[in-house]
Amino acid sequence: MSIAVLGAGAFGTALAISLARDGTDITLWARSEANAKQMQLERINAVRLPNTTLPHTLSVTSNIDSIGVFQTLLLAVPMQQLAIFAQKNAHVLASKTLVACCKGIDQNTGLGPVQTLKAALPDAQIAILTGPSFAHDIAIGLPTALTLACEDAQVGTHLQQTLSTSNLRLYRSSDVKGAELGGALKNIVAIACGTAIGAGLGESARAALITRGFAEMQRMAQAIGARSETLAGLSGFGDLALTCASEGSRNFRYGLALGRGEEFDPTVTVEGVATAKAALARAKTLNIDMPITAAVSALIDTKITLNEAMDSLLARPLKEETC
Repeated sequence: MSIAVLGAGAFGTALAISLARDGTDITLWARSEANAKQMQLERINAVRLPNTTLPHTLSVTSNIDSIGVFQTLLLAVPMQQLAIFAQKNAHVLASKTLVACCKGIDQNTGLGPVQTLKAALPDAQIAILTGPSFAHDIAIGLPTALTLACEDAQVGTHLQQTLSTSNLRLYRSSDVKGAELGGALKNIVAIACGTAIGAGLGESARAALITRGFAEMQRMAQAIGARSETLAGLSGFGDLALTCASEGSRNFRYGLALGRGEEFDPTVTVEGVATAKAALARAKTLNIDMPITAAVSALIDTKITLNEAMDSLLARPLKEETC
């Protein structure tokens, strides 16, 4: 199996562990030479997954040029760094089969992971792996189901068979737009839910935000030509349910801190922060009403207070519930 995982954060490491657990040789690329050496020697990712041992079939390197021998590359790179990473390493990534393993919308271009990679690497075959998952669950072998979306059915089928493991079940889709969108927008709703819980607004408020947030996701999906059933699946509603209900979600924890008026660890990547701003800009271009996204974006930028955000949502016109 000619597979490498690029990005030794929690999720990239977890995917590499799952793929290597069944005895398959897998290579994990880490940006930091020191981190790569530590993981290779001590057989643990002490910073990101401190309680999980790396299988003996998993090798770790920081030499990006050595990755060129692999045909299938899983890119577990943060969304806001993906474009620069692809451009910088085009000599390694060109003409490969690439699987984006990040979620969000590029704040500079408004593109999702697949479109970002296509812009930089037009000759590559590109898919996205997304859905409800926590890195720790995958790493310790707990059952997890994800969506693998690829426009090319043959490539998608091959990847589905190749990347499925004993604990990782992949469902195939051709709706790349829908899969990208669900994984991006659910993080915004998770911040909103975390904020509500952190501020003591209660479980009923969280349920309302999940439901109306999902309506916003559906509206944008319809506007860009994504399929509604994709948003109702693992990459949309499934990921939304997990992210909005657990402190295992970085976006939810960020919202908790926001609601409590506390500082949040600046070293932790919170994709929903940049995605909220990018999604709001896209919604304005498409003339879509997304009040929760607007409120989260304004809260992050401290343009409004939490009370003002709640007042604006509660003061919206009364209407029939459709979507």
